Amino acid sequence: MTKIASTAIKAMAFALFASQFTFAALADGGAKFLGNITTNSQIRSDMGTYWNQITNENGCKWGSIHSVDNSGKSKFNFNGFDSCENGYKWAKEKPGERHFKFHALIWGSQKPDFLCTAKNPGITVEKTKQYIIEWFDAVAAKFPDLEYIDVVNEAIWAGNNYHSGYNKPANGAEGISTDDPSCGGTYIIDALGGDRVVNGKHQYDFVKTAFEMARERWPEAKLIYNDYNTLSWQMNEGIEMIQTLLANGAPIDFYGQQAHDCKGMSKSDFESKLTKIHNETGLPLLISEYDIGEADDQKQKNDYANQIPFMWETEWIGGITIWGYINGATWAANTGIMESNGSKRAAMVWLEDYFAKNLDKGKNTTGSITKIEPEPQTPFKGVAFDLSAKIEAEDFDIPGKGVGNNSYSVSGSCDDTWNTEYRAGTSVSIGEKNGGLVLGCNPTGNYFQYTINVAQAGDYTVTANVAASGTGSIVFKVGDKVVSDTLEYTGESWSDFSTVTGNIHLEAGEQILTLEISKGYIDVDWFEVTGDGLNAIGQKVHFDNNTLQDYYVFDMQGVRMGLISAYGFDAAAEMLKSSSAIKASGIYYLRSRTTGKMQSVRIAR
Repeated sequence: MTKIASTAIKAMAFALFASQFTFAALADGGAKFLGNITTNSQIRSDMGTYWNQITNENGCKWGSIHSVDNSGKSKFNFNGFDSCENGYKWAKEKPGERHFKFHALIWGSQKPDFLCTAKNPGITVEKTKQYIIEWFDAVAAKFPDLEYIDVVNEAIWAGNNYHSGYNKPANGAEGISTDDPSCGGTYIIDALGGDRVVNGKHQYDFVKTAFEMARERWPEAKLIYNDYNTLSWQMNEGIEMIQTLLANGAPIDFYGQQAHDCKGMSKSDFESKLTKIHNETGLPLLISEYDIGEADDQKQKNDYANQIPFMWETEWIGGITIWGYINGATWAANTGIMESNGSKRAAMVWLEDYFAKNLDKGKNTTGSITKIEPEPQTPFKGVAFDLSAKIEAEDFDIPGKGVGNNSYSVSGSCDDTWNTEYRAGTSVSIGEKNGGLVLGCNPTGNYFQYTINVAQAGDYTVTANVAASGTGSIVFKVGDKVVSDTLEYTGESWSDFSTVTGNIHLEAGEQILTLEISKGYIDVDWFEVTGDGLNAIGQKVHFDNNTLQDYYVFDMQGVRMGLISAYGFDAAAEMLKSSSAIKASGIYYLRSRTTGKMQSVRIAR
């Protein structure tokens, strides 16, 4: 009887101990994470026993969350299939110890059906752009403090197609997406600014735009471009893509290597390829979807033993995510390293032993993010237009850097031949028409900005030379304020240009004038402002410091922090320097809400 009681007490004691004790993940306390994904849309109870980072396999993908009602209004469900919210919460249970990666904002596959032209014939470039913005905003509102984000997934141009179904609707030489013909193509590329081809090389403008949108919403997140076959068939194409994007100013922090293509790869080959990718892109890498599909336990273990140590012990690799760990519950056969009953394959046994003995060998110097130092846009011809002559529409300002300094925003596409040299480096469509160059392919919402200098405040006449096949219109703004009539034009041919006229009110001084497409499509050749008071431009005119003005405040990453009302830039700068909202030393920026002009302010704390 005593022996039975003793055994029972021991059993109870062990049960109590087990209920209070949680096993540490393999990489806990290490220099980087070792993560995994959800299993059959669930987070297994042993997830935290082995892994300290989580990626939802499907639950955070665009098509899993974003839907529309019968009226086309967006709806978002973050707690549905493979709950994205649950993955985020799992990591938040242990802040700083566990990590969450959002996968993914933009992907050509697993996108919402309502973007597909075959399933929603009424979808347009403009509506697609609206949905993308709503999607980004919804994710930012739900998860404002994301740490890692796969911003764009699988967009490498590989011969005659993108890695996933980004293809435009069938149109002449452009084909329907080959990976999902039932979709019929989408306007994702056009809505994000297109994809210029310069000297035979894709510029991936739509990818750059997505990263800029992400940086604006998550200034401290690690922004990732993620793709497959980057260690084998498309290694060089991937390197060229990243080089192009970085040269064009895309704020990419990590190049994600899915690493599904490593089965049987030798240790030396694996290490040399990763090193080449890092050296030639200059970016740190993430191993984002690693797996080895091998039925032979020993062969799978050998690949793990040849490849994992380099990932863990190399300082420019920021983390490792294994793409599934339960055999039979992964996307590809035989990639699991455990069975559903908890028994472990040889690769898992090796993995546990390696991390138990080599945790302190981990190296990681990838903590910083890509900071784009804001630079204001500048007049295309070096000085502000004095309004003494026509302004060619293609002579919009040279883009700056950072939020609010781009000088243009475009989407849309058409069949015409466009001049890609005049404004090389931008994604603007410029056509050779009407005896010169014109801005073309302009759907609703496109805009272009011009720095102008107005000698005298007043009401003037604005005239624009335009063409359309149907009805289109333009409007002019200064800051957020519409300052002109809507200039509407109805035409029958893109080759026939005519003038439209309206009224415009301008204040005195140097300012940024925005030409916005209020109804597309419409091509714009030139515009001019005429009237008394515009002919005597002398010295640069500034607003009187006795006039109260609003100034946007931007931080060092170009992210808007707030608004200051002050009598001139100097007063606004003094207010900013004394503000308790500024916690860190550095360069901050003021941008006049009225004129669009910028000034930097150095603050020491």
